[in-house]
Amino acid sequence: LVQFDTYEEHFGDMTPSDLRRLGYQAMVGSKQIAEYVAATTLGLDARLVQGKVVVEELVCDDKPATNAACDVLDLCDTTTALDGEPTPTLTELAEVMQGRAPGESIAVTVVPSGESDQKKTVDRTVTLMEDPDTEGRAIIGIVPADTRTVDLPFEIGISTADIGGPSAGLAFTVAILDELTEGNLTGRGSVAATGTINEDGTVGAIGALVQKAVAVRAAGVTVFLVPSTQSDEEIAEARKAAGAGVRIVPVATLTDALKALADNGGDPLPRRP
Repeated sequence: LVQFDTYEEHFGDMTPSDLRRLGYQAMVGSKQIAEYVAATTLGLDARLVQGKVVVEELVCDDKPATNAACDVLDLCDTTTALDGEPTPTLTELAEVMQGRAPGESIAVTVVPSGESDQKKTVDRTVTLMEDPDTEGRAIIGIVPADTRTVDLPFEIGISTADIGGPSAGLAFTVAILDELTEGNLTGRGSVAATGTINEDGTVGAIGALVQKAVAVRAAGVTVFLVPSTQSDEEIAEARKAAGAGVRIVPVATLTDALKALADNGGDPLPRRP
């Protein structure tokens, strides 16, 4: 199935290189969260460690102030300090932002997008804006990428070459669980899965579901796990594209996915000690 997009529909306000960088970052984050969820599901010792503050989105209102973040910051910038106070993670950034007011100017130190040397920083003056969801609360005007990493008692390697995006989170989690346990977790036939994975095991929506359905049909997949948060129309279109030979099962959580696999003849996970 081929879908034609305009340049703006595909890239939006981003450049192709920005889109690739954010896609790779999302893939890295997806792997880390999948490893964490799989490990904790099995009762293993695992913890998430906060990473650097990388700009994934810029927030802009209808009439941005002079020096608004959406005008002076760039996607993939890494924020390292506010008014000279180090902000290596979101925790420190939130602490420095306490007591700030909308309209206030603040010096934001960043490693510019595309700069490989993390010591090469620049200072940019940003006018704080009001949080659209909380009256009176000041925000910089950025949405940070998920840069957390997982600390495990052993190392897990997931090779994805140059593929980006977070859509394989559920698939990564199921694959890790299958590798770390005895038996056949997926059951009969060939199983595929798509969906982001959150640290609490919930499954998030993804893009291009219909195109993914075409791919699983071509691959001979018989069961396709998809996020239940996709629209009814998308799921209906995916079922049409996949054909009668593919059973599409919407799931909201990892628990739902494991139940669907058990219904497909998969072996249950071992009981946690």
